[in-house]
Amino acid sequence: MPAADLQLLIDAALEAGKIATRYSGTTAQRWDKPDGAGPVTEADLAVNAMLEQRLPAARPCYGWLSEETEDSTDRLTKDRVFIIDPIDGTRSFAEGSRTWAHSLAIAEQGEVIAAVIYLPLRDLLYTAAKGQGAFLNGAAIHVSGVTTLDTAQILAAKPNMKPHHWRQGQVPDFERVYRPSLAYRMALVGQGRFDGMLTLRPSWEWDIAAGDLLIREAGGRCSDRLAQPLRFNNAHPRLNGVIAAGTPIHDTLHAQLDPGSTGIRP
Repeated sequence: MPAADLQLLIDAALEAGKIATRYSGTTAQRWDKPDGAGPVTEADLAVNAMLEQRLPAARPCYGWLSEETEDSTDRLTKDRVFIIDPIDGTRSFAEGSRTWAHSLAIAEQGEVIAAVIYLPLRDLLYTAAKGQGAFLNGAAIHVSGVTTLDTAQILAAKPNMKPHHWRQGQVPDFERVYRPSLAYRMALVGQGRFDGMLTLRPSWEWDIAAGDLLIREAGGRCSDRLAQPLRFNNAHPRLNGVIAAGTPIHDTLHAQLDPGSTGIRP
């Protein structure tokens, strides 16, 4: 069943790419969501409308969770649920960048079993199904083999490097790099292009569900900031940050984080 679900997500992601690329990011209508929740464009809404029509029609017994759909507790009664970010990296899309992605996943009883991250303007299609490996454009991918943090390149936003996040205020010595889409960051770790990724702020499920499976199927470890496994389709769909990397880098990052830091301070 994960294989059939994966093909469904692949077909939907490719169609999403066709819709989104009809819009010019810099000229697409854009609005700011209430309460500082970030921007949304007409492309986000058009992609979401297609996905919300197409995917539940194919799997009517599955629940639905999407960044651009008002949430419903109905999904909590379902064994399987779609977890969707129509466009991850909306700010990048609106600026005309190519580093935005469609992020589509299916979770079964809290565990992601099928996942797609698609960057249409970069022709990058990342796919994974539970127990079947991770792939980029059909070729198998694996996480980096780097094992020491001082030689690692870690994808992380600058606020993650504040001393209060780390034990005794000692920020570890690794090379920090950044990409705006969280889903793309996770895909790059699964691909082995970078050695790990870190976000210490509370993270929406739709940003990270697909990347969680991709990294695990690529041989890496993905957890929250306290090294607990990620579980999805929660009543409040936000998780306690993400650490993702090959096991040695993951465990070293976790060991150096201050467990008392909430990840919320600026």
